[in-house]
Amino acid sequence: MYRYDQFDHQIAKERVAQFRDQVARRLSGELKEDEFRVLRLQNGVYMQIHAYMMRLAVPYGMVSAAQMRMFAHIARKYDRGYGHFTTRQNIQFNWLKLQDTPDILADLATVEMHANQTSGNCIRNTTSDEFAGVAQDEVVDPRPYAEILRQWSTFHPEFAYLPRKFKFSITGAVQDRAAIEINDVGLQVVKNAQGEIGFRVLVGGGLGRTPAIGTEISAFVPWQHLLTYAESIVRVYNEFGRRDNLYKARIKILVKAIGIDEFRRQVEEEWKLSKDGSGTITQAELERVAACFSTPGYEQLPPADAAVATLQKSNKAFASWVKRNVKAHKVPGYAAVELSLKRAGVAPGDATAEQMDAAAELADQYSFGELRITHMQNLVLADVKQSDLIALWEAARINGFATPNIGLLTDIICCPGGDFCTLANARSITLAKAVDERFDNIDYLQDIGEIDLNISGCVNACGHHHVGHIGILGVDKSGEEWYQVSIGGSKGSPANIGKIIGRSFSFAQIPEVISRLLQVYVRERQSGERFIDTLRRSGLDPFVEYVYATPVAEDEKLLLPDYDLIKHGMSYDTPYYSPRF
Repeated sequence: MYRYDQFDHQIAKERVAQFRDQVARRLSGELKEDEFRVLRLQNGVYMQIHAYMMRLAVPYGMVSAAQMRMFAHIARKYDRGYGHFTTRQNIQFNWLKLQDTPDILADLATVEMHANQTSGNCIRNTTSDEFAGVAQDEVVDPRPYAEILRQWSTFHPEFAYLPRKFKFSITGAVQDRAAIEINDVGLQVVKNAQGEIGFRVLVGGGLGRTPAIGTEISAFVPWQHLLTYAESIVRVYNEFGRRDNLYKARIKILVKAIGIDEFRRQVEEEWKLSKDGSGTITQAELERVAACFSTPGYEQLPPADAAVATLQKSNKAFASWVKRNVKAHKVPGYAAVELSLKRAGVAPGDATAEQMDAAAELADQYSFGELRITHMQNLVLADVKQSDLIALWEAARINGFATPNIGLLTDIICCPGGDFCTLANARSITLAKAVDERFDNIDYLQDIGEIDLNISGCVNACGHHHVGHIGILGVDKSGEEWYQVSIGGSKGSPANIGKIIGRSFSFAQIPEVISRLLQVYVRERQSGERFIDTLRRSGLDPFVEYVYATPVAEDEKLLLPDYDLIKHGMSYDTPYYSPRF
């Protein structure tokens, strides 16, 4: 992974000193909150319900064992003994004191980390495929390009105050595991007919109040021009993106307003000015950065391990874990293993300091000292010998990492919601726990198969509810928390925005609503179909009709659906979308 050079160390050190002074002036009253807000956000510090929260930057989700141990240290010393891994492949701590935040940044700098640009109207943390470098369907390892993007975007003076936050995501594989279609700019490594490497570029994706799927702006940008083309996109957005309305400031609004053809024309005109300039990536620069992602010292191993195969036949729990949590690797004799952070009674994505230390130890012992954070709020050991799978499974069980539910209903994506966030309308974590308790039966979960369940506490969609097969959104109704349910979303390729099924539900009703949706799926599914496959084939009507066939609660009159809205395919981008529903 990338290592800091002298310049990186120096700028991190100076940034810590700068923020320490800013915090001191805020605590003394010299800086008012309105003045301080933009400064703390530039360093990833938020003010939440109970305390300050800090979101740390984890470029493209990669962490070393030493960095994971630093997370554990921060959790113990400054927080309440745990941290929360996010859908942006970062980690955040929710119980901090403002006076401690400069010390946290200083500690992070010792392991080559920071919290720069994890908030604010700037280019945020670049995300990527958690299986980058080891996936069998990979065209090219995208991590060197992700690192080049990170270096280019960090402290970019022209893009420090964009109209709104801005996100890049990049994948080098055929299968999109980086959710490139729901980011401001999505990048997919491709090869043209001549075998040359380039990028398919999508623009204008994003979730939140007005979700949108990204549109292709270019089918092939040569890799040498990745930065100049990306810069042209951001420059056009920076000039013409709206600054008069917070809710209409994202690039997706600009693309929709002027159309992709006009947006493309403006980007191409801008690109002419810089295409072959200093931002062009040279072969030497690519090789310099790529050297940071050199191939580990793989051994020549047999493609399968006999002991693993034998235990799979005799041990149902191990077999379930291998099926769900162990992924194919491009090198024979190795596997990628997901450590699940989803187990009954625990908030999705949360890990204790002890678990972080344990994960670091497992990385050192089994995966060349490296871990990945996934978009699903789990961890990955990318380079595990198949002969080590049994020992790793046993260690994972001891440390709470072995729940065999990757990709299943209880592998829930969930934002902090009303339990922590000042923006939330409703609780997310508490609801996720209630759902998990209702469906905590691994045999049942295995039978119904792959389902993405996503929960967001407000329209900002940090839980990516729009692209969940089942999406749940917390809404406010006269000061009370309610939940809007959508179905049919998907985050892969192609991505899709879910459709709202009708009027909202109370907290207590949501587990039963999910149960009814699953009952329809089990009744209607054909051989080999996943939930999303059955839904696409049968349409929404069977699901909607059964959910609302009889009230979930006898005294709940609001459960009656508005069939006119449902019939006309009410979705998030229609005028009907409102917290009222």
